[in-house]
Amino acid sequence: MNLLVVDGNSIVNRAFYGVKLLSTKDGQYTNAIYGFLTMLDKIKEDSSPDSVAIAFDLRAPTFRHKAYSGYKANRHGMPDELAQQMPVLKDLLRTLGYKLVECEGFEADDILGTLAAKCDETGDKCVIATGDRDSLQLVSDNVCVRLAATKMGRPEAELYDTARIREEYGVSPLQMIEIKALQGDTSDNIPGVAGIGKKGAGDLIQKYSSIEHIYESIDTIELKPAMRKKLIEGKDSAFMSKMLGTIRRDAPIDTDLTHYSVEPQSTDEIIKKLAALELFSLIKKWGLREGVQTETPKADDAPLPEIVTDFYTDNVLSAVKASGKAYFIYDSGDVFVNLGDKVALVSDISGDFLSSLLQDESIEKYTTNSKQLHEFAIKRGFEVKNLVMDTSLAAYVLNPSASSYDTLRLFEEYKIPIKYYENTLLFNTESANAAAYLPKLCDVLTNKLEANEQLTLLHDIELPLALVLADMERAGFLVDKQAIIDYGEKLGKKSDELKKEICDDIGYEFNINSPKQLGTALFEKLGLPGGKKTKTGYSTNADVLDDLRAVHPVIDKILEYRTLTKLKSTYCDGLVKVTDDENRIHSVFNQTETRTGRISSLDPNLQNIPVRTPVGRELRKFFIAKEGFTLVDADYSQIELRVLAHIADDREMISAFTDGIDIHTVTASQVFGFPPEAITTELRSRAKAVNFGIVYGIGAFSLAKDINVTRKEADRYIKAYLAHYSGVDAYMTKEVETAKVQGYVTTMFGRRRYLPELRSSNKNMRSFGERVARNMPIQGTAADIIKIAMIRVYRRLKAENLRSRLILQVHDELIVEAPDDEAQKAADIVREEMENAVKLSVPLTADAHIGKTWYDAKG
Repeated sequence: MNLLVVDGNSIVNRAFYGVKLLSTKDGQYTNAIYGFLTMLDKIKEDSSPDSVAIAFDLRAPTFRHKAYSGYKANRHGMPDELAQQMPVLKDLLRTLGYKLVECEGFEADDILGTLAAKCDETGDKCVIATGDRDSLQLVSDNVCVRLAATKMGRPEAELYDTARIREEYGVSPLQMIEIKALQGDTSDNIPGVAGIGKKGAGDLIQKYSSIEHIYESIDTIELKPAMRKKLIEGKDSAFMSKMLGTIRRDAPIDTDLTHYSVEPQSTDEIIKKLAALELFSLIKKWGLREGVQTETPKADDAPLPEIVTDFYTDNVLSAVKASGKAYFIYDSGDVFVNLGDKVALVSDISGDFLSSLLQDESIEKYTTNSKQLHEFAIKRGFEVKNLVMDTSLAAYVLNPSASSYDTLRLFEEYKIPIKYYENTLLFNTESANAAAYLPKLCDVLTNKLEANEQLTLLHDIELPLALVLADMERAGFLVDKQAIIDYGEKLGKKSDELKKEICDDIGYEFNINSPKQLGTALFEKLGLPGGKKTKTGYSTNADVLDDLRAVHPVIDKILEYRTLTKLKSTYCDGLVKVTDDENRIHSVFNQTETRTGRISSLDPNLQNIPVRTPVGRELRKFFIAKEGFTLVDADYSQIELRVLAHIADDREMISAFTDGIDIHTVTASQVFGFPPEAITTELRSRAKAVNFGIVYGIGAFSLAKDINVTRKEADRYIKAYLAHYSGVDAYMTKEVETAKVQGYVTTMFGRRRYLPELRSSNKNMRSFGERVARNMPIQGTAADIIKIAMIRVYRRLKAENLRSRLILQVHDELIVEAPDDEAQKAADIVREEMENAVKLSVPLTADAHIGKTWYDAKG
């Protein structure tokens, strides 16, 4: 038999600290649960056990605590965020069929030791999964240890057998106890012998085998006088430490290994508990959906609707017309339409049925992916009429932190009990199931949106925006492909020259892209200060290099090299790869990605085209208008600060914007104590950093770094800012207090962001939550405003029968491709619609420029 014994407390701690803090919408933390189950999956995959035992500590004192009052006395209590997950995790593990082992008076380590000893006795194989090296003493011919860790949120493990321990420590597994007896263990507050560390303890045990042998021969063995003195004075401590550090192998637990087979409870119960924790990715990963229900059916639970494929399309249209509502899923040429007691599968390769359905204004349409429908309609030259529900957008509005808005996941999240169609080659069962229960899901989402007062946000912003994004994706952005290729070659040549110069400056050739080799070159070869060595080498991130710029001229070359190589690989090479046959790039605009409501761009991310350096801005020259057309580029002026002035109702800030005074000059004047006419470019730049830093919840440490002043000066600037803009100060305080009470913050338009971080016992996590509470209403409102502006621009250009088209949005910036003879009119329209998107207590202003390239139009 292969037995897996899991050190539950050790693994759950690794999971908790290795996975970012996660929670359900109602505030139940889940990161330790998710991380534990993920790590357990990985351990099982690597060890293929026949049985599994999971050991946990109890809160009661053990024999070690009774023998030594200082044992683990330095340990901090379990964080509240982890403590609340422990009973939930244990209950879930039992439901999954695992045997949990706890033993009063003993630790989980002793349970591991007792089960390991049983395997030694019976000749069975045992794998111990833990993150604690104490268990290495249990390794034998039958027992190995997998030391678990999480790296970049992913579970990893190192396997230790007798040979590995001998190679790494130079001793046998049992002698690991002897080493601990001498060196002690600070994490468990085991004292060891004062003055003897890891190396000294290891050397002694390698030479003399055990502390018993050392003390029996203390007067005759070869020792330095100082070492002998330490050992003699620390004898009692050494033997007590050995007792404390020795894992017991006789804990009074069940040692019948056949009792540890994994016997899951009902799949329905597992799904129910995972869904309650919103761990939908595990439901999918473990394949628990097929052929099961999420709950016991209710008394009035209807049978699974029959799939009909021989229904004439005219009959389907007539049926949905009669009801006035169409609940349907579009899936690669197939349309699944819910008709109540049946789901009609229309094989619509020609698209005629879907075209008729989408254009019928008398039918309300409920679906799961409206952008896909808009793309379908745009290709055929019409617009979708009377679309009232997109479940993915509705679910995003309700829960912007979710990892996915897959329809079957939403059934689980909103506890809609469903049955699953059996797998068939005739149709996609997921789409069929989505259609079968779509009316129930739409009802639940609508009711929750109404309760949250968010229906308007869905209907007036998110649903119409999906059409705008679909049109932008289809239009794409024309590029000069050959110019990009040429520029990439130029960057490559320059980076090669820099590479040679860098290697010459340091004195030998090495791989500059290798952090390890670069760290060795800088901190060992050149001997530069500030090197901090980690397990993988010295840190050479941008912050470290930036601090060294004044120390050695090679640092600027390295930073420039990194910039050039990234520009070439990420942008030049990357853009060329995604250019279509007509030399247009079609980015995908994701409407459900960010927690603030901002639109994201991917494949490629055109919102990340560099703008801060001249060499980066050069890329915009290669984004061009087609023959006979011009680009119109319009962006808001300081929209987030204007939003801040409005929602904080700060009279000083409102007055500055209303009077058309430069806000950064006003801020500089008040913060630095100079009259406006004495404000230099540098002081204005510092004030600008303070203005925008406040929006993003910046602290004195970060501001000091950004504007190159002392932390004390930066703290004084922030305090002076808040003293002058007292309305902003009051807003910041009030927003955090409100968020703590209600658990979320909102934008002007009702968009929410939930903040479980505010309840964290961890100060850094709470501080993060407070920063988000202050800045999300500002950023989110600005994001909502640009969305409204996009919708207005799109509709106005259509209404005036212009050929101009919106092709890109980058945060506060909109870009339109317009015929030359429409360019000025299009610029006027974009500016007008942006400035009138919403009425604030301060004017919204937008600047519009015209040019043949993005670079020229940016102005």
